Amino acid sequence: MTHESTAVGLASAYSNATAASGDWWRDAVIYQVYVRSFADSDGDGIGDLRGVRSRLPHLARLGVDAVWLTPFYASPQADGGYDVADYRAVDPLFGDLADAEDLLRAAHGLGLRVIVDVVPNHTSEQHPWFRAALAGEPRARERYLFRRGRGADGSLPPNDWESVFGGPAWTRVADGEWYLHLFAPEQPDLDWSRPEVAAEFDSVLRFWLDLGVDGFRIDVAHGMVKADGLPDIGRGAQATLIGTEPLPFFDQDGVHEIHRSWRRLLDSYEGARIGVAEAWAPSSERLALYVRPDELHQAFNFRFLNCPWDPAAMRTVIDESLAATTSVGAPTTWVLSNHDVVRHVTRYGGGAQGLARARAAAMLMLSLPGSAYLYQGEELGLPEVTALPPECRQDPAFRRVRRPTVIAPRAGDHPAPQAHAPTRPEAETAAGPQAGACREPQAATGTAPAPAPDLPTAPEADGQDGLRDGCRVPLPWAGAEPPYGFGPGGSWLPQPPEWAGLSVAAQTGDPHSTLELYRAALELRRAMPGLGAPEAGASPDPRGMHWLPSPDGVLLFTRPGFACTLNTRPEPVELPAPGRPVLSSAPVETDGRTVRLPPDSCTWWAF
Repeated sequence: MTHESTAVGLASAYSNATAASGDWWRDAVIYQVYVRSFADSDGDGIGDLRGVRSRLPHLARLGVDAVWLTPFYASPQADGGYDVADYRAVDPLFGDLADAEDLLRAAHGLGLRVIVDVVPNHTSEQHPWFRAALAGEPRARERYLFRRGRGADGSLPPNDWESVFGGPAWTRVADGEWYLHLFAPEQPDLDWSRPEVAAEFDSVLRFWLDLGVDGFRIDVAHGMVKADGLPDIGRGAQATLIGTEPLPFFDQDGVHEIHRSWRRLLDSYEGARIGVAEAWAPSSERLALYVRPDELHQAFNFRFLNCPWDPAAMRTVIDESLAATTSVGAPTTWVLSNHDVVRHVTRYGGGAQGLARARAAAMLMLSLPGSAYLYQGEELGLPEVTALPPECRQDPAFRRVRRPTVIAPRAGDHPAPQAHAPTRPEAETAAGPQAGACREPQAATGTAPAPAPDLPTAPEADGQDGLRDGCRVPLPWAGAEPPYGFGPGGSWLPQPPEWAGLSVAAQTGDPHSTLELYRAALELRRAMPGLGAPEAGASPDPRGMHWLPSPDGVLLFTRPGFACTLNTRPEPVELPAPGRPVLSSAPVETDGRTVRLPPDSCTWWAF
């Protein structure tokens, strides 16, 4: 059998047990929209809020419960909008505040909730607070982490911390002090020990809650508090330690009081508004602290995302994740891809094998207890784009050159504050005209510009691998040629010619397509009472999930009225049929008593 024959009839046999639940977030499927790459309404090659609004029916038909929007705030776009200059304004690149309100109304009208990003660890260097700090205003400087340097003349950074994007995490300013930036120099870290910082973000959250958003995804939720004294780490390659070892700049206990105060704020609003932590922690137990009853509602489970295609590793991660969150009464979240990692089709090997594994992994994820996050385009089976020209790349991790350990310009040589970062016209050059030169030939004018003089010739910048642009290539909606309906004027990153067969239009109605597999899986997940969040009292195990014996390379578990089999082996495996097959990522052969599971496949069963 194949998946095209199952979902419609079965869904009608079940009632939707959780649709009216006030705790909608406990088993919600949330779709991440990377705004600049979702849909473009005005022809500048960059996605915008009106574009998102025009494509909301696709998400409603897909069957998700909520949409998570990446930052669309006023920003110089040094890091794709995660450098915010004004938290209460929409960047003209994406529209205006009226467009945000229209999007919220349209989404709510389709039954979709909307979660927006908030970026509290750092601001843009163009934020009024930081511009005042660079101008020497003492109170403004106290809102950031300015320190004197080490050495007799203060010419050495205050400690050995490294930026996630490579190079030192400190930059020296005109008067000789240094400021901390755990990411790009254009993203100075805030000092959350200052009451005015907390008060400002309370006001920002209320602004968007009053506008109607249903919650916040909290960027770097583990990073706002640093260890007292900012101690040295004593080793390099620190970005590789994130999420694996304790670090003095991440996952400090003090962040939890911030999240408790935000939970109280969220609970003061009607309609189950939620907070979601993007938190890297060295263990499942540490991650579970972010979702205690008086803290946030969800935290991303990056251990599942990073798990290899190995059944023992998958089972370990699933068990430890569920045990940790169950211990605090919270749901687990599951995610396979996002805007910061290589798409899982490619991570699982690429080509036909990678796609088969990605389809199977998606079905596994959607069958697990808790909430799931989908990254735009994964429902189309999009692979990572690995052949982008260097002049097209805009990820700061790629574009940042290796820096010397010491950055100590003389005070008289330091640029004025307003010239410290790219001005708005320069930022538009990076995101607009340069992007246009990187579009497909029919949309380009003239020849592509030469790479910027500081652009590495290969993605070898220290820290991250510089390949995040490859998962951010704009979506294909319809048509035989780029930009595949993304917008009327090309796309800011070039789309591969082979994506014509992967567009939404091309896959709609094809029972073998990845899009229709996702639609069927989400319909069944919503309809079958054994999926989503476990019902209270449905099983002696509060997770509502039990592992059963299975052949090597196969995972088999049950939930109430439901079973899931995952075959990770490169060849078929035969075993007793655990029930009646209702959905499979590849054709399944069964006589009702035994089943022959295809290689790299997942099958759902009803009993």
